[in-house]
Amino acid sequence: MCNASITTNKLSVGYKPTSGSSLKGREVVVQADLTFSLYEGEMVCMLGPNGCGKSTLLRTLAGLQPPLSGEYSFSEQSERSKRIALVLTERLSMENTTVHDVVALGRYPYTSFLGGLTEADEAVIDEALARVGLAGEETKGSFFNAHSDGEKARILIAKALAQQTPIILLDEPTAHLDLPHRIKVLRLLRQLAHEQNKTVLISTHELDLALALSDRILLMTPGRGIQLDTAEALKAQDAFTTAFGMDIFELIIDS
Repeated sequence: MCNASITTNKLSVGYKPTSGSSLKGREVVVQADLTFSLYEGEMVCMLGPNGCGKSTLLRTLAGLQPPLSGEYSFSEQSERSKRIALVLTERLSMENTTVHDVVALGRYPYTSFLGGLTEADEAVIDEALARVGLAGEETKGSFFNAHSDGEKARILIAKALAQQTPIILLDEPTAHLDLPHRIKVLRLLRQLAHEQNKTVLISTHELDLALALSDRILLMTPGRGIQLDTAEALKAQDAFTTAFGMDIFELIIDS
């Protein structure tokens, strides 16, 4: 690891209810006073129980919702679309849209005013699809909606790779994949972090794979902040029991 690519300072994340909400005027704070740094060349997996704020933090860092207080900053000062690629797991339906066109969306920060793709752009698209195991003209020309949920997830990861950003944020990227592809995707993301000096932050429930493959774990405890350390250090501190309210390792063994 070298330079910090993402730095937060007393960052609080959550929601400001809409005008039609019964909570109008009241902020809903999910996590408060988060201060940490993520570095170039590392893959960090974010773990924690449902509702602890993993997706909220990702969406805040990606600029999809404003922070409630505090601040965050990036070492890369280019426009956001060239700085961060975001992969969400929400099920998408894109009628009459080909796989090529979905992945090509990752090139929009670099295309001309008219949105034309160059040979270099097409090469990046081909490489991104090959990286996720979906190479080939037949796949590129197929419709996005014709693919399984797992294949759609890999196509969206390819789109993020085609964007060629120094930071990639992913929310449950392996949620619809079988075990072999879950392992392949996380290994790929770790390889990208290490070989291309990217910062990769992943929200996941894949405890076993996160412990085995991540450089560090960002562990969220509901309403009690985060711990950011290696898996071994967090195990030694019994931090997972605190976060999940039970000895999850004993539970896995007993099952």
